[in-house]
Amino acid sequence: MNTLKPSRFLKRLTVGSLVALSLSHAAFADDINLKTMIPGVPDIDAEAYVLIDYNSGKVLAEKNADARRDPASLTKMMTSYVIGQAVKAGKIHNDDIVTVGKDAWATGNPVFKGSSLMFLKPGDRVPVSQLTRGIVLQSGNDACVAMADYVAGSQDAFVNLMNNYVGALGLKNTHFQTVHGLDAEGQYSSPRDMALIGQALIRDVPDEYAVYREKDFTFNNIKQTNRNGLLWDTSLNVDGIKTGHTDAAGYNLVASATEGQMRLISAVMGGRTYKGRETESKKLLTWGFRFFETVAPLKAGKEFASEPVWFGDSDRVQLGVEKDAYLTIPRGRMKDLKASYVLNNTELHAPLQKNQVVGSINFQLDGKTVEQRPLVVLNEVKEGGFFGRIIDYIKLMFHHWFG
Repeated sequence: MNTLKPSRFLKRLTVGSLVALSLSHAAFADDINLKTMIPGVPDIDAEAYVLIDYNSGKVLAEKNADARRDPASLTKMMTSYVIGQAVKAGKIHNDDIVTVGKDAWATGNPVFKGSSLMFLKPGDRVPVSQLTRGIVLQSGNDACVAMADYVAGSQDAFVNLMNNYVGALGLKNTHFQTVHGLDAEGQYSSPRDMALIGQALIRDVPDEYAVYREKDFTFNNIKQTNRNGLLWDTSLNVDGIKTGHTDAAGYNLVASATEGQMRLISAVMGGRTYKGRETESKKLLTWGFRFFETVAPLKAGKEFASEPVWFGDSDRVQLGVEKDAYLTIPRGRMKDLKASYVLNNTELHAPLQKNQVVGSINFQLDGKTVEQRPLVVLNEVKEGGFFGRIIDYIKLMFHHWFG
């Protein structure tokens, strides 16, 4: 750390033990010492995949994670997200009654032939809550159209909303052309982006996401089961998310599971078989839970350090993190983690605003910085009075002279 420029200021604190390294498809086994003993990622029989920690956002494993592929019915995750946001904002309600139009009628739309359906008919009056389940559980393409018309007035307008959220979520390799995910030119997504959509569903619209764990749904006396077979796997606590398949896409599955305070999200695209996508997703999730853990050594609003303040109405300022600092570390390494912080400037001058970034916190394992978080002001410091500022000016002048 002694290589830092004079204009930066380093403080060291011990915080326990944490690690979260940048990963390739080989994970981070190469950089961790023998105490960690993490085997490589298991062989995954799919064209592309990614495994992320929901809380920290850390990528644990990946292969072709940014490759643009046909999303198939994974598209419905974004359709569901848009609906969830509309409900959350009070624009629509779960007990609203939707009148189904002709464009949502499978018999009148050849593109729907042989695809997943809720089996709606023109003139059907169906609550939003049932159409949502038709989308999530039955993967109903007709239900997607009915809800798109209701939420946005047309499919095209709804697709625009979907792509607006693509931008808002910072997705780099996703563009939608349909509300349901049937193959369309110019429509694509990637495992990384799909995992991020899953993360957004869980974080932003939890009531919508709660539907994803339901195992079956009956409409018009037709009972259909959730296509995510991992919901029945007793060795994992899977509570979502979505399957997809077309001839062009292969077999896709985004899955999420929890273990204690840890939640992982896997996205497998281009799988070989219906059951294979479940097998490969289970491999990723099991590997992740077995060898890693999620910890939160720093809590939002809790003091991590304090520093002198010049020219303020207070002599010191409390510093910490704006959001809980979740980190993903190899299991058993918590006790080995240390933390230090670096100020952007050697001195802090008032005024200082709450949550103003004044430096960074560096988490270290085995002498290496493995993760960083912004260091922020926890309590506002206003400018001090005239005479107080004069005294501080004199003190600071002597400080500069005599070190």
